[in-house]
Amino acid sequence: MTTAAVLASLLALAACGTEKAGTDPGATGSGADTVAPDVPVTGVHWSFDSVTVGGKTTPAPAGAHVEIEKNGRAKGNSGCNHFGAAVAVDGDTLTVSVAETTEMGCPADLASFETTLHKAFSGSLKAKLDGDRLTLTAPDGKTTVALTSEPAAPLNGTTWTVDSLVAGKSAASLPQGSEGKAHFVIDKNGKVRGSLGCNRFSTTAKISGRTIDFGEITTTRMMCSGPEMKLETELYEVFGGSATYELRHRGLTLTTADGKGFAAVAKAPAAKS
Repeated sequence: MTTAAVLASLLALAACGTEKAGTDPGATGSGADTVAPDVPVTGVHWSFDSVTVGGKTTPAPAGAHVEIEKNGRAKGNSGCNHFGAAVAVDGDTLTVSVAETTEMGCPADLASFETTLHKAFSGSLKAKLDGDRLTLTAPDGKTTVALTSEPAAPLNGTTWTVDSLVAGKSAASLPQGSEGKAHFVIDKNGKVRGSLGCNRFSTTAKISGRTIDFGEITTTRMMCSGPEMKLETELYEVFGGSATYELRHRGLTLTTADGKGFAAVAKAPAAKS
């Protein structure tokens, strides 16, 4: 379980980015002193694809991403926990310093990826941009982080996968054994369908401003394991009434009037050939 203080510190991270472009005032006509423009990595939602360390490539879990602002602040998700970082951009070099992370308990595979990612996504990294693909390479030439830019996801028509529970400004991981099992879609006509983690469900959604009023919910009647039913109970409370939603690029949070709810991530776009 995280605390409000940790989440607040992510939003208040000190900026330390640099932006350099153009020509040095003392440059000659030959252009020998021209400063190369920075690689355009800011203002983009980058999805982590994989991390390679010691010759071993580990695919990133769904939802792992980072966004770098022009002032050098960066925030993202490493597959389970959220993190904040300071990123300085100088030509084709990024200098990354992860400053804060939340501390949710994570499944072993996600925890392992997070450890690998934070070691690789740190220090001085050479950036190579090829279309919407970005590769960051450490000084050893063998440690790399692969990312892809992703477009924002609309509220309607997107498959949302529940990845954490929230209570006020705190977040918690899903009950162990229920990860990736709860998902839903709100179509353009306001019909909602999906899975609560165990049973499939359907309802309707009336959207007004930042509020969604859900209609009568219907579900199947399967009995499932403890973790799945525990998650289902939490989600039923949200889909069974009204909720406030917050949409951030490819992340969605739904909370009821008492501040309880869940966060979900958009299904990744189909890989390009």
